[in-house]
Amino acid sequence: MVRRVLTLPSGRVAVGVLLAVGLLALVGPLLAPQDPLATTTDALARPSVQHWLGTDSLGRDVLSRLLDGSRVSVVGSLEVVVIALVVGVVPGILSVQLGRVFEWASLRIVDTLIALPFLLFAVAVTALLGNGITQAMVVTGVLVSPLFFRVSRAATLAVARSAYVEAAVISGASVTWVARRHLWSKVLPPIAVAFAQTLGVGFVIVSSLTFLGIGVQPPAPTWGGLLATSLGFLDQQPWAPIAPAALIVATVWASNLLADAIRDVTGEAGRDLLDRRTRRSATAPSLSRTGGTP
Repeated sequence: MVRRVLTLPSGRVAVGVLLAVGLLALVGPLLAPQDPLATTTDALARPSVQHWLGTDSLGRDVLSRLLDGSRVSVVGSLEVVVIALVVGVVPGILSVQLGRVFEWASLRIVDTLIALPFLLFAVAVTALLGNGITQAMVVTGVLVSPLFFRVSRAATLAVARSAYVEAAVISGASVTWVARRHLWSKVLPPIAVAFAQTLGVGFVIVSSLTFLGIGVQPPAPTWGGLLATSLGFLDQQPWAPIAPAALIVATVWASNLLADAIRDVTGEAGRDLLDRRTRRSATAPSLSRTGGTP
């Protein structure tokens, strides 16, 4: 799947942007030119050689805070996606296999989670358990998990009721073999699409919570927190929100672009698309040698 995604220009762009953001989360705090928490008397300074993106209202270097805050923003979104994946996919697949009682109970729980406003619920749980990014992301991941539940359940239903799976079971194939041979290859692509989409959703959630000051203890920097701080001084620094907003938008855009690329290369439509591109690339040299006549 990865090689097929990389055959698309949109897939290569999305993977490149997400890898750059991931690399920024890994080494960004180490690259910070100054202490991101150190205050100075040079408040709201313009960009200069010493402060490439200027300073905030407390004289802290904005570039250093932007680099240092990348780790919290990226790790928080990954926590949302991983928790939603585990909580949603396993019950979604088991709801097809474990009978009507488990199916009914799991569907009612999912309906309840969908009805809950996850942002307000995350705020309430964070206020109850303490202002920490992990608590907020665990709650948010559980509330986002219905997406994975429904995707994995729909894909499993399509495979479990297919003729070739029934024939394999009748012929004596084990559940493990059927799952490895048929179920996994059919369920993985839609889950991968949901994973990429939820990565963008998780990033928006993390940015929204940190924008509101939830999940991170000040003065710890985050992209959402930097955006919120810069909006209070637009009359003096109108350029300040551009950097954190651009990073957030680029990450969410790349996640959605990756989801579209995965969707395009999986399934019958994806295989037909790749086959047509392969045939065109193979016939192009022959047409050029014959002067453009097929």
